[in-house]
Amino acid sequence: MLNADARSDVNALLPGRSTEAGATRRTALQAAIGLGYAAAAAPLMAQTAIATPADGLDAGEVSFTVNGFRVPAYRAAPAGKTGLPVVLVIQEIFGVHEYIADTCRRFAKAGYLAIAPELYARQGDPAMYGEVAKLMAEVVSKVPDAQVMADLDGAVQWAGAHGGDAARIGVTGFCWGGRITWLYAAHGPVKAGVAWYGRLVGQASNLTPKHPVELAPILKAPVLGLYGEKDTGIPLDTIDKMKTALGQGTAAAKASQFVVYPDAPHAFHADYRASYRKEAAEDGWKRALAWFKAHGVA
Repeated sequence: MLNADARSDVNALLPGRSTEAGATRRTALQAAIGLGYAAAAAPLMAQTAIATPADGLDAGEVSFTVNGFRVPAYRAAPAGKTGLPVVLVIQEIFGVHEYIADTCRRFAKAGYLAIAPELYARQGDPAMYGEVAKLMAEVVSKVPDAQVMADLDGAVQWAGAHGGDAARIGVTGFCWGGRITWLYAAHGPVKAGVAWYGRLVGQASNLTPKHPVELAPILKAPVLGLYGEKDTGIPLDTIDKMKTALGQGTAAAKASQFVVYPDAPHAFHADYRASYRKEAAEDGWKRALAWFKAHGVA
């Protein structure tokens, strides 16, 4: 795991960094949001990692308050523009690190106000973990779905007050965030969602009472699911179960679609990891932008 000094050295080399007055303060041991890659995601693939510059963008950390707690977030938007379509960018298990911040900048280059709230902020700092199992046990498994839905509502409200069009909201997420994308499409004020390889089924618990397959029939917004045929954590039969549930639901549920990429593993969009598959990632990105446009976000 990188120590604070090592992270500072790496962060100095990364593009597109700015901050805002009033952003949430952290201790010296905590990495600023959107800076550096999560240690638990190693080994990193520098040769494929995409670096989107912040030229022409307002980009950096912001915060908003939900139930008395200041939620940090990374946002990127075309500089000086208002009335922008909004996309909520939902993190992987690794939190809002460089890859998620870069994804926000990519959406901003496409004309969106993109905002990625740090949805684990109350439970811990994922940047401090070097082992996936420990991160899952000590942070991720303790995050309630209800907390996440409220924080995303807060992000929508912040965006609407800072240059975004609250009537044109989209949501997208990766891995852990892919599951959340389905949940928020059943909960929040969004026009469309794009879920990248998010789990569809699971055991109910007090913190995660329902999973996408249970919420599919009541979707408020159509979701495009982008999945990998070789994803060992998401069996293809669970996609079939989800399709059946969607077919019995609302108009938005019935309008939802899946694309399953042959030979693609889990996290095929994560360009900084060995799982990256360039062709599938680029096709998925084009489909995501087209999906948002077709459903009135862009």
